[in-house]
Amino acid sequence: MKHIIILGDGMADHPVERLGGKTPMQYAATPYMDTIARAGRCGRLCTIPAGFMPGSEVANTAILGYDLNSVYEGRGPLEAASIGYEMRPGDMAARCNIITIGNGLIKNHHGGHLTTAEGEVLVNFLNEKLGNDRVRFVTGIQYRHLLIVRGGNKHIVCAPPHDHPNEPWHDLLIKPEEGDYGDDDSGRMSAEETAGLLNELILKSQELLASHPFNRDRAEKANSIWPWSPGYRPSMKHLSEMFPQIKSGSVISAVDLIRGIGHYAGLRNIIVPGATGLADTNYEGKARAAIEALKTDDFVFLHLEASDEAGHDGDLDLKIKTIEYLDSRIVGPIYNELQTWDEPVCMAILPDHPTPVEIRTHVDEPVPFAIFHKGIKPDGVTTFDEASCVSGSYGLLHLEEFMKVFMDIK
Repeated sequence: MKHIIILGDGMADHPVERLGGKTPMQYAATPYMDTIARAGRCGRLCTIPAGFMPGSEVANTAILGYDLNSVYEGRGPLEAASIGYEMRPGDMAARCNIITIGNGLIKNHHGGHLTTAEGEVLVNFLNEKLGNDRVRFVTGIQYRHLLIVRGGNKHIVCAPPHDHPNEPWHDLLIKPEEGDYGDDDSGRMSAEETAGLLNELILKSQELLASHPFNRDRAEKANSIWPWSPGYRPSMKHLSEMFPQIKSGSVISAVDLIRGIGHYAGLRNIIVPGATGLADTNYEGKARAAIEALKTDDFVFLHLEASDEAGHDGDLDLKIKTIEYLDSRIVGPIYNELQTWDEPVCMAILPDHPTPVEIRTHVDEPVPFAIFHKGIKPDGVTTFDEASCVSGSYGLLHLEEFMKVFMDIK
């Protein structure tokens, strides 16, 4: 049996008074996801290990069956792999957002939703002004870029900018972790030196970007870098080593960190033209790509980012639309196509974590999931949402348990 995971990043939420106490998933029209829940079996999943922040890099890695305590190295190295930067021994890679600050606050984490072409202009400018033998900026996608520090020390405390909207940016500058993380025989900088270097780059970037012509007439200025989630090159087994039934697999996403996870997991990265990570993404193209991939691959991981971005922006109406788009333009076409196949395919649908619109940041709470394939015995759940899946027959799974259960369906 082949397997496909359809993941709506940040899709889960909290009850919202404006929706009569319903969550966006409960309020949205999702006939296909409800059909899969009704015809399949449901449960909930804890995706964040103890001691980890509820980030997408953590949750998605856990969902794919990895022990975070063994493989986690932060977003930076994952995104380096995605954009083709091969980390060298001694490299530290950090995710580097281009953000908007104003009146001393982080106004948004995306610089006014930069396009990749716009981001590249600013990254090239910063590289020209700030890059050297130790520091290098690498263009990623939209506002999500990469900062490489040769000899950098990952033992620093960085604040993910999407977790701190409208908070004073200066209070969130990088600090060394508590403990002895000084340089060693590897030649790395100390954690304190690394934090000082990154903070200096943040301040210098603000001076440079403030006068850049790109920002002259923009209401939301792309006026600061924000490095976070640093790490070294991770050591991850391919999924085919963990699950022998996966002889070949693919990942489809507009987000660098998901592509990076796929790279280290041994999955083929499928790039869909027009995939943006926002509500304007090429949903139909992603659905077609997933269907075509299933014709040759044993496993497909299809990731949609739009709901998470809407949650971070606190945009309730848009979040509802992104959930409905996922249902009608992704789940529906794939479900209908697979019903015509003789070869059985097992489908799973879930978020990676909640991104509540009224909080605008990730939270560490269980997420609902639904699993369906021809011949599965339904468990009585009739709608796909946070509350209904509590009574699902899978109960409450934790971390790697989900992938083991899912791949054990043959």
